[in-house]
Amino acid sequence: MHAGIGLTDTDRQPWLEAVAVWIEGQRAKGRPAIITCSALKRSSRDMIVGNRPEVRLVYLRGSRTLNAGRLAGRHGHFMPASLLQSQIDTLEEPGPDEDPLIIDIGPPAGQLAQEIIRLRGASEAII
Repeated sequence: MHAGIGLTDTDRQPWLEAVAVWIEGQRAKGRPAIITCSALKRSSRDMIVGNRPEVRLVYLRGSRTLNAGRLAGRHGHFMPASLLQSQIDTLEEPGPDEDPLIIDIGPPAGQLAQEIIRLRGASEAII
């Protein structure tokens, strides 16, 4: 991505598997956890959420304009702003059957975190 080339599903596979293993480790220890990732496709979310009813998908929804503005403000980030459209084109928004908690990303990060905690409770695993 740093070179301006988007990742393929094959590129993402080992990373998604590692995320799923990490989630299992947290579950085995009985620890609540939060992990963030851009699981743009349903198949990716199926892999990391899987058949784990206590794991909840939080979908941070924002407009292209808002996301572009935030990307422009990042310095030294691995994903260049030139890849934003490819990310948008790849996105498969979560469906109702995934039971996503949908959060608008307009407010500052601290407010978003407080809203997620309020809606889900700090003791549950959120992904």
